Amino acid sequence: MTNKLPIGFFDSGVGGLSVYSRFRAVLPCENTIYYGDLKNLPYGNKSQTELIGFARNILNFFKSKDVKAVVIACNTSSALAYDYVKDDYDFKIYPIIQSCSEVIAKMNLNKIGVFATEGTVKSGAYPRELGKYNPSLEVKAIACPNWVSIVEGVNKVNAELDIKAHLEEMSEFNPDKIILGCTHYPYLLDKLSKYAPRDLFIDPAEIFVEYIKNDLELNDSNSEGSEEFFVSAEPESFLRNSKLFYNVPTLPEISQESLLANY
Repeated sequence: MTNKLPIGFFDSGVGGLSVYSRFRAVLPCENTIYYGDLKNLPYGNKSQTELIGFARNILNFFKSKDVKAVVIACNTSSALAYDYVKDDYDFKIYPIIQSCSEVIAKMNLNKIGVFATEGTVKSGAYPRELGKYNPSLEVKAIACPNWVSIVEGVNKVNAELDIKAHLEEMSEFNPDKIILGCTHYPYLLDKLSKYAPRDLFIDPAEIFVEYIKNDLELNDSNSEGSEEFFVSAEPESFLRNSKLFYNVPTLPEISQESLLANY
């Protein structure tokens, strides 16, 4: 059975485009809507109450767009908001952490590192979700609070020194693999691979998209699907930074759904 309704994606900024671009490459016939919440960037230092409110309002926006599913292309929202909103809508919601952990946990690894935002690390989401499928897996999560703003171009810290410091801290754990536990972090792979082998890092986007593909009721059209882009602020910044991972064709519209007082 075909379903031509659109699929929504959201993140705090351009980071979710790492998932979105992979999705468009694999399923180009699907109609898609992307929402970047730049007004509230970064999510990693926001309270759980705020994150639940942002998520609920963005999901209400997608409900008004009559979507068939929403992809939470944000690890922090998956960790701290998903459980509180997942049963409130009649469309499927795909959270990145919960969707990917089963696959990653079965990769025959003994020790796995996670680089993530402060919010994701404090939530314990990755150790908890990975542990459901592999209780013997050792997991060490390290918060990298500057990395999102480095990618978004609003942090003037020395990126090389910051990245090197976190890798040195993780190297003491000696992990078999390191999950890039924020959708912004794959943008830093070139810098990360200066100090560690590139294949040490797991970008969950590919795993996530395959999971969605196998679960979703797809559009069987042979024509290219439509695309819409929205942000809560700074559309020019979004368009500029998006070029790192995806060629967004037009300036996104401003829709301040995440600013509504719903938390």
